[in-house]
Amino acid sequence: MAKLWRIQRHDGAQINALSQAAGVPAAVAQLLAARGLTGVEAIREFLDCKLTSLRDPALLGGITEAATRLMSAVRDRRKITVYGDYDVDGMTAAALLLQCLRMLGGEANFYVPRRLEEGYGLNDEALRQLAAAGTKVVVTVDCGISAVAEAAVAAELGLELIITDHHEFAATLPQAAAIVHPRLPGSNYPFAGLSGAGVAHKLAWELCRQADGAKKVSPRMRDYLMSALGLAALGTVADCVPLVDENRVLVQHGMKSIFERPGEGLAALIRVAALAEKKSLDSEDVAFALAPRLNAAGRLGQAELGVELLTTTDPVRAQALAEYVNGLNGDRQSLERSIYLTAHKQIVEKFDAENDAAFVLADVEWHPGVIGIVAGRLAEKFHRPVILIALDRLGVKPGTGSCRSAPGLELHKALAACTHHLVGHGGHAAAAGLKIEEKKLDDFRAEFCEFVAAEMKRPTLTGPELLIDAEMPLSTLTLETLNQINRLGPFGQGNPRPTFCAVGLTLDEPPKKIGGGQRHLSLKLSQYRNSIRAVSFGNADWAEELEKHDGPIDVAFRPVINEFRGRRTVEMQVVDWRVSTPAEALSAK
Repeated sequence: MAKLWRIQRHDGAQINALSQAAGVPAAVAQLLAARGLTGVEAIREFLDCKLTSLRDPALLGGITEAATRLMSAVRDRRKITVYGDYDVDGMTAAALLLQCLRMLGGEANFYVPRRLEEGYGLNDEALRQLAAAGTKVVVTVDCGISAVAEAAVAAELGLELIITDHHEFAATLPQAAAIVHPRLPGSNYPFAGLSGAGVAHKLAWELCRQADGAKKVSPRMRDYLMSALGLAALGTVADCVPLVDENRVLVQHGMKSIFERPGEGLAALIRVAALAEKKSLDSEDVAFALAPRLNAAGRLGQAELGVELLTTTDPVRAQALAEYVNGLNGDRQSLERSIYLTAHKQIVEKFDAENDAAFVLADVEWHPGVIGIVAGRLAEKFHRPVILIALDRLGVKPGTGSCRSAPGLELHKALAACTHHLVGHGGHAAAAGLKIEEKKLDDFRAEFCEFVAAEMKRPTLTGPELLIDAEMPLSTLTLETLNQINRLGPFGQGNPRPTFCAVGLTLDEPPKKIGGGQRHLSLKLSQYRNSIRAVSFGNADWAEELEKHDGPIDVAFRPVINEFRGRRTVEMQVVDWRVSTPAEALSAK
């Protein structure tokens, strides 16, 4: 479905006044205004992004009690297990807290459930195994807030349970020795958007303060916390929480930490991801190069290797692990391509691709660890919620589903409305997971699609929209301009990289399919006498149509700086194109 381009309106006089008052170029002032930043102080705070903007960890509900109990366990030499999750947020949170506890002298290890066998979060059998192995204290990271029954099992086993999480609550809170959560009932923490790794970093900070007995930590503790910022940033970007408020600060300074003091594991991962020669790292390097490699380990049932990679101090072991997870990422990409093709075929052949409010797809051949990525790609392509379900081959166990949303729908709300069809579900507004028996699939599909149609007010009638910040001729795409635009970073969820359009472009050469499975597209575009290289990720299917069209085109794009062998050049990341439209027709509506 073709996207409707909408260019934001701007008042030139207001933009110039804001530019002068804030001391920023007009192009940056325009982008800031589009993000709702029109006050001088708000702009300065946004652009400065000072580390001192991070809030006192003691403000976070439950954190003082959690840190006190953990410090008691450290002093008493009671065995502590950090119980994580198999995604990057969970791995980084586990690695961060494990390093902290060991640095403080604690007897600590970690446990990450296997995605395929155990599923998400705390489970009874794992708790029994940990208790039998001598664990006395279990501290969760990035999970546990909805584990009411499992918390009761932990109590029966004599385990002291401390929960740190950021996910949605169940109807009641689990009974635990302490619960740390940015939205904990009864607390008033001013920022609800922390990731699991962000919460873990707050807890580590409070632990360091209690260990030092002072609000200002010692140089040794400060060095650790600065290094841990890198892990917190990695988890924050990977979990797609909004990069605003504290998350923006964590990621901005965490990127510097990863680059300057990555540790053996991250340094090896940076090398295998071909990022070692870059002069700095940004959030997009994490999102598209580092996180997918770590996520591959979790998706293919080996998340414990990701935590080991992030915590090892042995350079030989680090390199071996980095190369192994890099190989897993290749396997994941192959599985992803196969699932995408069959899922896309289902949409086209079995459903109404133009009018269905959502797609609920299922297959016994799909790998449950990879379906989430494909669901995300399809949700973006068709501009509506998508659920992919990996069914059990024998039809004995429930199918495992992964859900991705579209603007206008809170997934957890939609799944809650259909919960009577499900074995279980959980997650965020934008991404969630579920368990379902195959015999209930058709009824669930019908009710879910009906709910989505009502909730989103039939989005297919209006079609997907692409919000464009401004028109930008190729002549203005200079390194200086990009350096100014990049001041608005780190870019990601809640603070996307600016999108521009350029009109009347011509193709200098036929489009080329590139990348693994030839999924991506390489272009060379010209406007007047200016030429530029461009790439479009995941859109190789545009090649034939572009090659047939012999006239000018308009493109919507995000400008980036490409670094290769020490040379920095401006390139386009094309997100959409269309047959050239007169400039006056591009005005905002």
